[in-house]
Order: sequence, then structure tokens, then C-alpha cells
Amino acid sequence: MYNLARLCQNLKLKAQQKKRFKISAKGKVISAQAGKRHGMIKRTNSQIRKLRGTTTLSKQDGKIVKSYMPYSLRG
Repeated sequence: MYNLARLCQNLKLKAQQKKRFKISAKGKVISAQAGKRHGMIKRTNSQIRKLRGTTTLSKQDGKIVKSYMPYSLRG
């Protein structure tokens, strides 16, 4: 017989990923720029400017992040 608990499992996902990443209309994963948490003194002004806003993840990284998302956000 089938294990009833196994049939009724909820979707397990990493809930923090819903808050950190967004999916664009074309299905790309959008995230905040990395490298701006601390140590801004040693970075050049142009580097700090370029790190503003958001960026899209590479296709390989996006595939990993999408696997953590619930079904409606997988794109």
C-alpha cells in the first residue's frame, strides 16, 4: 500500500528565496547586486555606482534558484 504521509506531502521550498529573487516576464531571475555590504572605503566610486540596482543571474544560477521557488514563481 501507499504511505499516506508520502502522498499528502506539502511542497518544500526555501522560503527565503521568494524574498531575495524575482522572476522577470521573460523568466530570468533578478537579484540585488552583490558586494555592497561592507568595505565601501576601498572600492572606487565608479565601482560603487555600477553596483547599484539589480542584475540578472546567469542561466545556470537561475535554474538553481528556480528550483527553490514555489510552482507559481518558477516561470
